[in-house]
Amino acid sequence: MKTGSNNKISFVYSQQVGVRKFNLRCGDMFLMRIRCLLAGPVFVILVMALPCMAEVNEVDSNFDEKIDQWQYVNAQGKIEKIEYDGDFDGKVDQIEHFKGEKILEHVEFDRNKDGNMDLMQYYANGGKLARVEKSSKFDGTFDWKEFFNSNGKLTHIKIDENRDGKADTTQYYNSSDQLIRLEVDSNKNGKIDRWSYFRGESVLDRTAFDTNGNGEPDQWQFYYDDQTLKKADYDTNGDGKADRWEFFDSAGKLNKIQMDRNFDGKVDMTQKK
Repeated sequence: MKTGSNNKISFVYSQQVGVRKFNLRCGDMFLMRIRCLLAGPVFVILVMALPCMAEVNEVDSNFDEKIDQWQYVNAQGKIEKIEYDGDFDGKVDQIEHFKGEKILEHVEFDRNKDGNMDLMQYYANGGKLARVEKSSKFDGTFDWKEFFNSNGKLTHIKIDENRDGKADTTQYYNSSDQLIRLEVDSNKNGKIDRWSYFRGESVLDRTAFDTNGNGEPDQWQFYYDDQTLKKADYDTNGDGKADRWEFFDSAGKLNKIQMDRNFDGKVDMTQKK
């Protein structure tokens, strides 16, 4: 082992296979802060902002004599962060953040290797995946968010299609990873105006629409298994109840209309096509 030091900072290099250590000792850092109090306010701020880190372990994981992993260890000897150069191009493309006894807190990824992190994974409950956020266009705007339950199963996805910082589409999934409901803000005004429900292997069953912007559905569409329109219900007077029903055959052709003209909940007129 080779050790070099001055009055303020000590460096320690360990000749392990594929590993090199860089130490900043807390005692020396404390002395550095005290001595720099006389050096002026700007320098004091810079020094006091430095963490009391113990060491950085540099690792050559593929033994090509190039460092591709950096392990940041705090003063208590616990790893706080690990940086990876996964494709060995000399650039960090994955960063893992830890707390406590190396409990994974979140991970950053640079998927397109442009130097900017574009996917985040957040963990909870002792290191279980809780949320994933990504920038779909690799421009720094995180417009796609996936949420997971305590069993690691996907529960829903929020998508910000117009990238205004607000989700306008939400997809909900069951325990079998099947899509069961879709909520959409189609006019991007912050209010859901379309609800779609699915059955079986994510087959569209029905859709409800809010056409007047009051937050309540006033039109409903039902579908055959091949997604052809089967029936359409309308609430024409805004009382929350359907009063017009249109029926379609399996080819999508309208063949019957029923109406409740006095809104008493009973059909009082039928038209056959």
